[in-house]
Order: sequence, then structure tokens, then C-alpha cells
Amino acid sequence: MARDFYEVLGVSRTASQDEIQQAYRKLARRHHPDVNKDPSAEERFKDLNEAHSVLSDPKTRARYDRFGEDFRKIPEDYDERVAAGAGGGFRTRRTTGAGGPRARYTTGFGEDFSAEDVNIEDLLGSLFGAGASSAGVPGADQEAELPLTVEEAHKGGRRTVTLTGPSGEPRRYEVEVPPGVTDGQRIRLAGEGGRGSGAAPAGDLHLRVRIRSHPQFRLDDRDVHVQVPVSPWEAALGATVPVPTPGGGTAKVTVPAGSSSGRRLRLRGEGMPNPRGASGDLYAELRIMVPPTLGERERELFEELAATSSFDPRRTR
Repeated sequence: MARDFYEVLGVSRTASQDEIQQAYRKLARRHHPDVNKDPSAEERFKDLNEAHSVLSDPKTRARYDRFGEDFRKIPEDYDERVAAGAGGGFRTRRTTGAGGPRARYTTGFGEDFSAEDVNIEDLLGSLFGAGASSAGVPGADQEAELPLTVEEAHKGGRRTVTLTGPSGEPRRYEVEVPPGVTDGQRIRLAGEGGRGSGAAPAGDLHLRVRIRSHPQFRLDDRDVHVQVPVSPWEAALGATVPVPTPGGGTAKVTVPAGSSSGRRLRLRGEGMPNPRGASGDLYAELRIMVPPTLGERERELFEELAATSSFDPRRTR
């Protein structure tokens, strides 16, 4: 029996892409066969994956919302075919039957009708919904990428986006970017997609966020990782050092005495903001830096330390 994909993930039909992703991650961890030994867990896990694959893609989700469980039977270029059909684009060919030559109509959806079999108005109504032939067909949803820096994604705010229209002309859009938007998240501009035919409404434009690579920050969902250089004496004795934040400022982190390269220090809530819940964390990864050149006194001190210390970093603990 077909299941509603929104019910499978436990989200509403108006759920955002971020909410769908969070619900999937939570349930996938709970029902993964390697973790959950219940005999039904594997089947449940498959349902979750199928629901996620459909609802995480805006084009597939839109088709599912429009056509329900039969959405896979509808070709991806459905709206283009509909637009062609609304303008008299049904392909016709002549055939010969018992009653002599007659026209046959091919809709492009695997259906082949003769003029004697069906009324074209009824055909349009059955394919595209009651009243489609007179009211027109809704426009297709469209998608484009919205590149952002880490700082822009963190701050959010209004941005002007210029895209190329179907005829090559530039189109400008005012976009409100929510603070803490994540890579792959989609921002919907209602009515800015493909034009509908007749009196039907236009489709929507979905902007898929692409966060550019950054020389300092590495993103993991809403958590942010950054390398923090420290001197050998700061790592050995402990210190308080500044750490850059994705918001464009700095935070202070305490380096515990005896720290080594690779140690991660967590700054709670200093990652990417989340309007619907807890913000991500900022992880400062220590990287011990040695002076490229040594002054005379510095060399003396290092030589004295080498002669005095019994520490062997290669000794197995």
C-alpha cells in the first residue's frame, strides 16, 4: 500500500527543506539496521530513504505534490508538453480503419486516441484537471543556484540576484536570505517561475544555496571548523587566544596547558545561526606553529629545553 512520504518523515506538507533534512537524519539514525535490530527496521529504513529522496529534491517534490503516488508516471518535461498541448501541439497522424481514414491523437503520455474515441475537451480535463482547457495550465517551477560566502550565509539579509531569462534577457530579483542558511537549502520565490498558459498562475522559482569554499572556515551543516595557530609555549603553558568567527568578528578561547596540534576546542553557539532551534558550534582546531627562524637567545632557550626535557613525542604511551 502506498504511503504518504510526509507521514513517513513525520513532517507537514508545508515543511521546509531544512525541516525535512532534520527529520530524515533523526529517523535514519534511529532505524538504521546496524543500530536497530528490530526485524521491521530495515523496511522502515528503506521507506525513509525513499521519502527523503523524493521530498529533498524540489522538482520531484513538486511533482509528488501535484500528482500524488502516480508522480513517477509523469515525465519530467510535463509542463513543456502541457504548454505545447495547450497551444494545439497534440501530434496527429492519419490512420485507416473500417470506416476509412481518421485522425489519431498522441498526447506524449503513452495514450493514443482516435477522433471517434474521445472528446478533446474531455481529454484535456482528464489529463490536466477539470477546467484545464479553459483556465490554462500552471507554469513550471524553475531552479537556479544562489552562491554565498560563509559570512553572507551567516548574516543573511536582502540580496539582489540577476539571472538570465529564457530569451537571454537579465532578470533581477530581490531575495531575503534567512540568517544561517545552509548549503543546499532552497529559497522559494513564489510566482517567479515559468509562466502559465491562459489564466493559470506562474510557477515558483527555487534558489538552491551554494556556499563557496572559504580559506579559513569549513562547514559541517551548522557547525563551523577553523584552524587556530598557536606557538609552542602557548600550547605548553596554556593561553587565551583569539578565534575568527563566521559572523566576521572574533571570540576568545582558552588553550589548556599541554595541548597538542589537532586538539579541538568547542565554542558553543558560535557557528551558523538557526532561526528554528539551537545554533551550530564553532570548533577551533589547534595548530602548533614553530618560528621559521630563531634569534640567538631563542635558540639558546630551545637548546636548553631540549637538553633538560625528558619528553619524547614518539614514545608510545
